[in-house]
Amino acid sequence: MLFSIALMLLMGMFLGYICKKLRLPGLIGMMLTGIILGPFVLDLIDDSILGISADLRKIALIIILTRAGLTLNIQDLKKVGRPAMLMCFLPATFEIVGMILLAPLVFDISILEAAVIGSVVAAVSPAVIVPKMIKLMEEGYGVDKSIPQLILAGASVDDVFVIVLFAVFTGLAQGEDISAMRFVGIPITICLGIVIGLLVGWILSFFFEKVHIRDTAKVMIFLCVSFILVTIEDHITGYITFSALVAVMFIGIAMQKYRKEVSERLSLKFNKLWVCAEIILFVLVGATVDLRYITGAAMSAIFVLCGALCFRVIGVGLCLLRTNLEMKERMFCMIAYLPKATVQAAIGGMPLAMGLDCGKLVLTIAVLAILITAPVGAFLIELTYKKLLVHA
Repeated sequence: MLFSIALMLLMGMFLGYICKKLRLPGLIGMMLTGIILGPFVLDLIDDSILGISADLRKIALIIILTRAGLTLNIQDLKKVGRPAMLMCFLPATFEIVGMILLAPLVFDISILEAAVIGSVVAAVSPAVIVPKMIKLMEEGYGVDKSIPQLILAGASVDDVFVIVLFAVFTGLAQGEDISAMRFVGIPITICLGIVIGLLVGWILSFFFEKVHIRDTAKVMIFLCVSFILVTIEDHITGYITFSALVAVMFIGIAMQKYRKEVSERLSLKFNKLWVCAEIILFVLVGATVDLRYITGAAMSAIFVLCGALCFRVIGVGLCLLRTNLEMKERMFCMIAYLPKATVQAAIGGMPLAMGLDCGKLVLTIAVLAILITAPVGAFLIELTYKKLLVHA
């Protein structure tokens, strides 16, 4: 295991550095590292690491969402209002609808199978988007109109909405009876996550005020509380639960509100943690990519994927109607909402494991979504943000 970790970190840093020198996002090099070292090419990543890959990726997500919460100004988010709410579900809904319209025409599949594919690829990747938006906020691009905050908030909640829909569609494909409570549970899940996060954040703020401990210890407590919340969510059965990842982000927001100085110091600590967590996350995402699934249906799958992304862009455009954003700023929002990686890596292989007829096709499109949209989306964000957004 130690040799595998060393290889992942050293090669991930090296290829990430090479990509940055070529003016490409570093995550491309990290994902390439995962593909090369992963079980489908050189097979140099220890099975014990791959066995806990999902947990390691979730830890990395917790770190980046905590950073987001400690950085996100809730007052700026309130200014955005309606568009932020719509960005949580409308672009994903449009992409699923696009997949339902296009996939049955290209492949010999049913509308329900197309909906399963759509629910896998419709989620954006907070792991790609959130660090980019934090960078924009730190550099002061688009902050006057709260553009990074809008995208950050939408991307953080979007995944909850899509994963619930995925559970519904795969359940129907397996012949389960789906009640209306599954759909009612979506907003309740998100709202409970917000409430629990704010409550826990207030409790931690009060505790840190009364008990004087080092910032490193505060980070450890923060992470342990986040891990407990994620574990509780995983063990709750039924239609109504809470989103632990949304709660994690709102713990940071509450900390920022009640203990601003502490939140700023903790943000610096989490920035350092992210240096390692980012490499682990994207190397493990790359390790899930099986290039064999791309052969055969590649061109048709790319066509359908790109068509569905066009629907997604339309959805983002509708979210931004009647806002004060200029056209170039709206274009940036459309670009920033393209990257996909973490959710597709997590659930892309599940339909195949469930024995669904469309399983191999779902995995093929999920792999292509990662390989195309994650690097291209990240590259376009880097390329365009200084040109399309106003510097404060």
